[in-house]
Amino acid sequence: MNTSFFSPKTFDFLQKLSVNNNRPWFNERKTLYEEAVRSPALAFIEAMEPNIKSLSPSFTAVAKKTGGSLMRIYRDARFSNDKTPYKTNIGIQFRHLAGKDVHAPGFYLHISPEECFVGAGIWRPDSKALSKIREMISDNPNAWKTITRHKTFQRYYALSGDCLKTYPRGYAKDHPMIDDLKRKDFIALHPLSRDEILSPNLVRTIHHRFEVANDLMDYLCNALELPY
Repeated sequence: MNTSFFSPKTFDFLQKLSVNNNRPWFNERKTLYEEAVRSPALAFIEAMEPNIKSLSPSFTAVAKKTGGSLMRIYRDARFSNDKTPYKTNIGIQFRHLAGKDVHAPGFYLHISPEECFVGAGIWRPDSKALSKIREMISDNPNAWKTITRHKTFQRYYALSGDCLKTYPRGYAKDHPMIDDLKRKDFIALHPLSRDEILSPNLVRTIHHRFEVANDLMDYLCNALELPY
């Protein structure tokens, strides 16, 4: 049976939080946060669990308030100029079993009043992982090009993230794959509409979008010597 998880109240809460991003306002509305944001997100994660496993048994969908697929609403502002205490979006990451944080390979869903999108890949890999991915692209360029330039992949996804301003150490500046070797993130993003987030077909939609990115995830896991 198709189910709607999120509602206009979800977007309304996140919008108001962006205007009132302070602890007194949030603490007075914790019940509303639970009803409009966290509970629907956890229900969605639980519904996605068999879909994630059908893509790869190495990826997890864990419907827990902390330590699972739902990212914390509390911001780590220690090293940021922005000292607001709360994130104003829902972040859900279905990450690889080998990963412990957002830098692991994963499928991702982002929901906010400003934008909604799905993502697949690996964001800000550490230096060791980054070197492995670059080596894989350099040694197996045809497979990378076949995946990222496939017409179905390009219909839904665009590669995104930060890149080096110059070429990475160990690679020639005229390397035929230099544009991809300069990447610091290996992520693909696909925008979603608010109507798609509110639709009872959300699980089906997200599963299909993740399925389109399946070969990309397989390639990156292979580069990192991780099972897929």
